[in-house]
Amino acid sequence: MEDKGVSEEEVFEGLKEFKKHDMSYNSGRILGSMCTSPHPVGVKAYTSFLGSNLGDPGLFKGTKAMENDVISMLGELLGKRDVCGHIITGGTEANIMAMRAARNWARKVRGIKDPEVVVPKSAHFSFKKAADILCLKLMEADLDEDYRVDTASVEDLISDNTVAVVGVAGTTELGRVDPIGELSKLCIENEIYLHVDAAFGGFSIPFLKELGQKLPDFDFRLPGVCSITIDPHKMGLAPIPTGGIIFRERKYLEAMSVETPYLTEDRQSTIVGTRTGASTAATWAIMKYLGREGYREIVAECMHITHILARGINDLGFNLVAEPKLNIVAFKSPKMSPDELASQLKKRGWAVSVAAYPCSIRVIVMPHIKEEHVNMLLDDLKDINEEKP
Repeated sequence: MEDKGVSEEEVFEGLKEFKKHDMSYNSGRILGSMCTSPHPVGVKAYTSFLGSNLGDPGLFKGTKAMENDVISMLGELLGKRDVCGHIITGGTEANIMAMRAARNWARKVRGIKDPEVVVPKSAHFSFKKAADILCLKLMEADLDEDYRVDTASVEDLISDNTVAVVGVAGTTELGRVDPIGELSKLCIENEIYLHVDAAFGGFSIPFLKELGQKLPDFDFRLPGVCSITIDPHKMGLAPIPTGGIIFRERKYLEAMSVETPYLTEDRQSTIVGTRTGASTAATWAIMKYLGREGYREIVAECMHITHILARGINDLGFNLVAEPKLNIVAFKSPKMSPDELASQLKKRGWAVSVAAYPCSIRVIVMPHIKEEHVNMLLDDLKDINEEKP
């Protein structure tokens, strides 16, 4: 850092240089990300609350009231308006909070000292972080032929030390929805905490169901579900970082609260202390502005383009891993490995990701991907396929 500052013009010229090296969602070439261009209404709301701190809510009572309203709206979307929770940084923090709540509650009620958590093999890597941070033993359940968690495998892994079972609504790699209803019954029978990671599916499954798509219940309509992760910065179109953790009952938040003697709130349950209210403001603004109708239109368009892509991939002779349930298409080439295909696509300016289970190319059809982008991708895939002997 220089002793004497530079002009504002020089600062922003420097920023412009850095930004030149970033990819843009609006280019339509970011195909492997579950994030997207934030909605302009959310961006405007976000910048209006940059100085707010929900870690000290007594100083920002209006922002705190807004967070309560957002949590109620998210709860209503997830089947139960009377819930509690927080707007936080994203799915990783939400999943860590859920595992911490489950562990602490099991310690209090059941006296468990060596906690274990049962997760699907398709679970997000954030659960490995949670296990490391919280000293949990992670037990990985097998998947069925449709890449959803096998309930029988979950049941086999449950022990006296199990503090939580995790199901996923919109798996990161394939967009599958686990049989949460079966997990709910299993967890009720065994008196075990059930967490649902709906970071991706939370802002799409409810609207797809309203549009008539047959998808299973995954939320608080199922009595065994104790908490849900939902990410507004994914299909909710909020600016990054914006995540949500929703609990059925306040007792789970209280199980992990700590005293905060020098702040305006006596106790705090979140992992981070200082917590921006900007993400809350953005989520509130977008949900109010779009309403259910607006979100239905967005997810319907994403699924329309998803099906165009899936049909095109089939027509070119590539192999779909599974028919898409949500806006994720995973496929393989009969001529080359997924890593080689990803490399070929990268040379043509596409940013795809490679799924690990099963190993395949993964495209997430987020709102920034339009039909024209899909047609361009299919043209490049055709060329790559024809060039390979």
